[in-house]
Amino acid sequence: MSAVKEAVEVEVPVSVAYNQWTQFEEFPKFMEGVEEIRQVDDRHNHWTTKIGGVKREFDTEIVDQFPDERITWRTTSGDTKQKGTVSFQRLDDTHTRVQLVMDVEPTGAAEKAADLTGTIDRRVKGDMRRFKEYIEQHGASGSWRGRITPG
Repeated sequence: MSAVKEAVEVEVPVSVAYNQWTQFEEFPKFMEGVEEIRQVDDRHNHWTTKIGGVKREFDTEIVDQFPDERITWRTTSGDTKQKGTVSFQRLDDTHTRVQLVMDVEPTGAAEKAADLTGTIDRRVKGDMRRFKEYIEQHGASGSWRGRITPG
């Protein structure tokens, strides 16, 4: 697996940053290559991506979610293998540090090449920059404040 880590400081309160990240179906607005996310229920999402001309579909499960602190997920089926955590750290009343840590296992030739050339790392860095721009310009489009516990 290849580890990817990126953090951005956003000029919004921690609850606003966290609330937007719970709106999974909005990810295509700031994540390059994500065509669609369909939220199946509180724990499960179905993703459709297209990166480098290669279309992939996979399912994820949220394994830990604690409001204003973290969301942890893993893939459960499909063409992509990954797991990760996005965490939210309050810096002050109007600033939040958002950190994404992911382990990605390249599955096909295109993904393996993207990993070797640093494309995956650059894509995640770009997605985090776009999240910063999106949240600072639009605020949160909704929220889900439920707790999901591991196990």
